[in-house]
Amino acid sequence: MDHFLYRDGALYAEDVPISEIAAAVGTPFYVYSTATLLRHFKLFDDALEGTDHLVCYAMKAASNQAILKTLAQAGAGMDVVSGGEYLRAKAAGVPGDKIVFSGVGKTADEIRTALTGGIRQFNVESEPEMEVINAVALELGVIAPITVRVNPDVDAKTHAKIATGKSENKFGIPIARASDVYARAGSLPGLEVIGIDVHIGSQLTELEPFELAYTKVAELTERLRAEGHNIRRLDLGGGLGIPYTRSNDAPPLPVEYGALIKKTLGHLGCEIEIEPGRLIAGNAGLMVSKVIYVKSGEDRDFLILDGAMNDLIRPAMYEAHHDIVAVQEPAPGVEQRPYDIVGPVCESGDTFAKQRNMPPLQAGDLIAFRSAGAYGAVMASEYNTRPLIPEVLVNGDQFAVIRERPSFDEIINRDTIPSWL
Repeated sequence: MDHFLYRDGALYAEDVPISEIAAAVGTPFYVYSTATLLRHFKLFDDALEGTDHLVCYAMKAASNQAILKTLAQAGAGMDVVSGGEYLRAKAAGVPGDKIVFSGVGKTADEIRTALTGGIRQFNVESEPEMEVINAVALELGVIAPITVRVNPDVDAKTHAKIATGKSENKFGIPIARASDVYARAGSLPGLEVIGIDVHIGSQLTELEPFELAYTKVAELTERLRAEGHNIRRLDLGGGLGIPYTRSNDAPPLPVEYGALIKKTLGHLGCEIEIEPGRLIAGNAGLMVSKVIYVKSGEDRDFLILDGAMNDLIRPAMYEAHHDIVAVQEPAPGVEQRPYDIVGPVCESGDTFAKQRNMPPLQAGDLIAFRSAGAYGAVMASEYNTRPLIPEVLVNGDQFAVIRERPSFDEIINRDTIPSWL
């Protein structure tokens, strides 16, 4: 469920007409719904009711500080994967003891920043990383809390580019080597082993891969405890998918996911962390664009938009589907026709949809890409010297620009000309 609905023939974000935002900020732009963000966070929090738990929002999905602050005030922790994300979370007011640092390539400087500013834990991805964390902790005279990310070799049945839990993926250490790696971690004086981490991928639409992975984690927990490790926290990652279409083929609900966690791991008495990102932010955001031209081709018609692949790269990168709707609701029974929906970037890959049925549209009409809140703005670029597009947050009948569109002068003036030119 989201809070983007038609009223009297016009698409609204909560209580604000999309057309009103477009008139104020120009197109294209991203718009997020506060009510949807909070509703989705609460679904996860409620799903784990009765357990000691923390929902850490995976901020790589959408990392604007206004979004982070909205979720932090509701009680969320944060899952970060870079030093920049760590500093962004801190700038949004998130305390260090509610920030989990994940990612396969943490540098010594990033580790130092987190240990100095406070950290809930590092999710360690490799033995060399573990040695570096230990060295930095000893240098600073502190103890670094860690979990070790294990790779359970489970097929998440998702897109190959977002699967992370198979043996050929770059993430974690093989679960078969866990005893040796934990023994080494326990011998390092700058580390405190507190738990286990696992994350098998993103946009999962079935519970079976989670159950397979979590069953392996339960067995590993008991084995490591028998080997003398105080395993008291289980970080289960994220990955629960969202419905990108309005079909009935919906992913499992957070309450079902929570029930599975309790069934497979509840008997261990561990604190549970989960790191949802896409399901919290995905359906909480739209990208709104304007039709520049309607072009007739040899065997098809094109809607050419002012939004492009640099603004929303998921269709070009992942062949991802987004429902695309007219901001002005079509009249009942209006005949739709197929269009290729494309952007202005000079690449054939700048295509959002092929032969997508849409109502008759003309230049100047607004359209909205649904489920664009996750991995939209954060993956955008200034390719073709196209400015990053604004982000807008709606709260009831109010809206605010939470990231401005830069001017061309601001973009160009970042360049520095060498003295010999």
